[in-house]
Amino acid sequence: MSDKLKDIGVKIEKPATETVSLYAARKKIYPRSVKGVFANWRILFVIATQLVYYVTPWLQWNDRQAVLFDLVNRKFYLFGLTILPQDFVYLAALLMCSAFGLFTWTTIAGRLWCGYSCPQTVYTEIMLWIEEKIEGDRNKRMKLDKEPWSLRKLGIKSTSHGIMILFSLWTGFTLVGYFTPIHDLIAAMPTFNYGPWETFWMFFYAGFTYLLAAHMREQVCMYMCPYARFQSAMFDEDTLIISYDEKRGEPRGARKKGQEQANLGDCINCGICVQVCPTGIDIRNGLQYECIGCAACIDACDEVMVKIGSPKGLIRYTTEAALEGKYPESAIASRLKRPRVVMYSLVLAVIFIAAITSLAMRKPFKVDIIRDRASLVRETDDGMLENTYSLRIMNVSEQAQTFRIKVEGLDGIKLVSEKPAYRVEGMSNELITVRALAAPEVATKGSHEIHFTIESIDDQISVEEKSSFIGE
Repeated sequence: MSDKLKDIGVKIEKPATETVSLYAARKKIYPRSVKGVFANWRILFVIATQLVYYVTPWLQWNDRQAVLFDLVNRKFYLFGLTILPQDFVYLAALLMCSAFGLFTWTTIAGRLWCGYSCPQTVYTEIMLWIEEKIEGDRNKRMKLDKEPWSLRKLGIKSTSHGIMILFSLWTGFTLVGYFTPIHDLIAAMPTFNYGPWETFWMFFYAGFTYLLAAHMREQVCMYMCPYARFQSAMFDEDTLIISYDEKRGEPRGARKKGQEQANLGDCINCGICVQVCPTGIDIRNGLQYECIGCAACIDACDEVMVKIGSPKGLIRYTTEAALEGKYPESAIASRLKRPRVVMYSLVLAVIFIAAITSLAMRKPFKVDIIRDRASLVRETDDGMLENTYSLRIMNVSEQAQTFRIKVEGLDGIKLVSEKPAYRVEGMSNELITVRALAAPEVATKGSHEIHFTIESIDDQISVEEKSSFIGE
């Protein structure tokens, strides 16, 4: 068909091809500083979280670091609590509480964690503060980046990024201080006498802090964070989110203070809500997965509304259902009783109460018993049958304890040990070898269940462990 068209002089044009990029070119975002209620809350949370992070390793408890994750000796110290590898169930409980706590809070109030306490958000805020103090406000930073490189620009950029790098290094140093006593790290600082793993993690964490918070910033929240992708599954129409009141704001148009213009909404289309957004979105386009719930746009819009004499709340925390008029905003609190919130809260409460109860009932020592398998049973000179056992007593308290060992389960069974009682220092363990003796007519051929009782003489607390006695 195409050949016939060519023969009669018809020109055939090929359809234009369009190249579509798989990646959007990044445009650097210069968030504008804002003041207001929610900005003050963000500052409070940044200061609070960083005080906890940087101060905690320096706290002391009974002549040791209060919080220390001693991986070499397999002991986790949390003030007066010591967690051993056998206590991994508490780590599982902590992870489950964190997960269901995040699910519960997201269902109720959206991404408040992201906007106020997420490490990426917190460190980005700190880097922005440093950048603003050294390079100037939003307009000055934009102008500086457009300037050609000069000694002045090099000096300003070197100063701001130098401070960011020092802050990142201190962040990495503090992280290692949770696993190696921080006073030892300080003592080794003049000669940099650190181990290979300490050096690696110090620079690894510092490098990623600088990369993610000083350079990538919103890219982490938009493309790398999995929470941004699956958080919509936990949202419903009663979830508290940041919303633009389209009915009140549209149509947009500029006006002077106190001036009422027909057919215009309250939004004057100033664009400040976009300028203050750390991820660069326009909240007026509706809820977007890039929104981290920081409420900077609320503070900015409220400030503009006050200036033009309009009521605050054009952009506000509300729910989708309330915005659509399904119920008044005064009824938002009553929607906390919905099934999803109740279910998450109940699961969280059960796990938390179970973990706390278990910790409260946790005994100050643990015992492991292993029967000597090299010689299952031996006959003594007086005709008794003997089984040998290794008992490891782990004192998980801070004070030394004295232990007494007993055995029962077979008639006339006796325990033979080197000492009548054993003293185990605080936060240490001791391996004890004991022998159990029983008469052949009682310990017949096969396995017989017996029970060891290890009693702390100091605390009057005992632990019973099951084992077996082999007869012949």
